Amino acid sequence: MGLPPYGEPPVRLRSPARPLNRRLTRSLALGAAMFVMLAALPAAAAWELDPAHSRVAATVVQIAPQGPIPHQHEVRRLTGAAEADGTLRLPLRLAQSDVIERLGPLPPWLSGFTERPMATLTTRFPPERLERLAVGESLVEVLSLSVQTGNTTRSEPLALRFTREAPDRVRVTNAERVALDGQALMADPTLRSVMLLLGYEQIGDEVPVSLDAVLVRR
Repeated sequence: MGLPPYGEPPVRLRSPARPLNRRLTRSLALGAAMFVMLAALPAAAAWELDPAHSRVAATVVQIAPQGPIPHQHEVRRLTGAAEADGTLRLPLRLAQSDVIERLGPLPPWLSGFTERPMATLTTRFPPERLERLAVGESLVEVLSLSVQTGNTTRSEPLALRFTREAPDRVRVTNAERVALDGQALMADPTLRSVMLLLGYEQIGDEVPVSLDAVLVRR
């Protein structure tokens, strides 16, 4: 084979295999490093309520001819599982309350009524902040609480205290006093029916409530 025109020396062609192999090696190394970094991050835990240790207590003041009479009520065995972003939906059913114990057996036509949610609470808590809590530590978060009763939905801020009691257990309680609007409760057809079943034709303007619940890892 003769010399190229103009007497230029032969051009040696580089094999593409070497740079390709180097790029492939760097990509594999980068991928492995990213995998190690992601594996070192704490995985977001999935949380759910422990029904045996989760309840809401309320004080309803009955307005009677002889004067105001406070009554204590509870909704027990709260159930609900948080989604990946921390959204928690909490249906409150009459069957979970102590109303059934006080009223005794209900007529058959009311049996389906006890399993229908009186209200559904929806909120979102920060699961990543729970992960950073050490055992024995607490944090207070002001969350947006949505309350749905019938066709009505209202939202209000709610301050909750999260206390990590164990690696897989977090207790949730009120961080400040919370009271529901008694007149708004009586205006809701479902809740008014419950009040009338208890004999409360009129109640006070405020219904203080307290939450004592436990979140556990799924």
